[in-house]
Amino acid sequence: MKTVTAIFGAAAFIATALIFGSRDFGTVPSKTDRKHYGKRSRYHNGKRFTYPDEWTENGLSDDVWVSEKAVSPKDKLPVYIPDFTPTIINKVKVTWFGHSSVLLQIHGMNILTDPIFSERCSPFQWIGPKRFTRPSVDICQLPHIDVVLLSHDHYDHLDRRTVKQLEKKTDCFIVSLGLEKHLKRWYIPAKKIIPLAWWEQANINGLELICTPSRHFSGRGIIGQNSTQWCSWVIRDEYHSIFYSGDGSIGGHFEAVKQRFGNFNLALMECGQYNRNWHYSHLYPEESVMCAEIIGAEKVMPIHWGAFVLSNHGWDDSPERFVREAEKRKLNVITPHICETVCIDDDLYTEYWWRNYN
Repeated sequence: MKTVTAIFGAAAFIATALIFGSRDFGTVPSKTDRKHYGKRSRYHNGKRFTYPDEWTENGLSDDVWVSEKAVSPKDKLPVYIPDFTPTIINKVKVTWFGHSSVLLQIHGMNILTDPIFSERCSPFQWIGPKRFTRPSVDICQLPHIDVVLLSHDHYDHLDRRTVKQLEKKTDCFIVSLGLEKHLKRWYIPAKKIIPLAWWEQANINGLELICTPSRHFSGRGIIGQNSTQWCSWVIRDEYHSIFYSGDGSIGGHFEAVKQRFGNFNLALMECGQYNRNWHYSHLYPEESVMCAEIIGAEKVMPIHWGAFVLSNHGWDDSPERFVREAEKRKLNVITPHICETVCIDDDLYTEYWWRNYN
């Protein structure tokens, strides 16, 4: 009996070692790293990153679904062919690949947010949330990428396979503080990585990329929760100012961003994968619109939907509620199809394309 127990114990140990030894899990910052983070960010308490109490808000008390559709579409959703033709310096083009993966062509540069092109957002490709839409292009078909922006280390925003494939065609990875540890473990050259704490910024050929707060959490495994920072991003030049919300709930940080940077030409707002159980980690669609209004967005675009099932609401509940609230508040919404390229400087209209599919 002892022999059998020992065998099972050894097998369990080996399985655990294989799983948690996987590079997909990344790594946990060391004591030295934590000391460095504490000096660099006042939002680090010496052990982990936190959200300021003075910014805490309750938000909406109810989550009223309007969609009666399934969590993933029964129909095949349309996926367009993107147009990566470079734009002139004072124009901005946007291509949405589903979820929070967006290509911004701004300032003559290509900026890619939280890219995930893998089949699943999981440390393993045989289990975990699987895509119900796929981009019409592979990573090899993307244009040269000047900057990849990474907001936090959850699997639907930081995907090892995608990052590894992008490395050869990407000049720079600008990441929320702590994510550099994951990238270095995946053999991304340190010279290509710029980690930023909240309110720090990088300037790439005249384009400002500023790490700004969000109300979320981090972690890729059982241990190391909140040991890396999460963030939103401000991208701006002399012609445009764009806000990318990353993931996170309602809070005073939106007003803080507005006070520092003024109005925005476009806000890419998280809108999807919400649930009452994690209300203080994600925005309800109505809150997403409210926050876009707070930061003074001229145009708003709902993202964080259209690719994965990470909650139990209807697959189109997110954009439907978003546009209804935007109409009430008279905000200008753009809702491109997956992989459709649009110029935000054009006169765009809201197309309720998801209503044509079940």
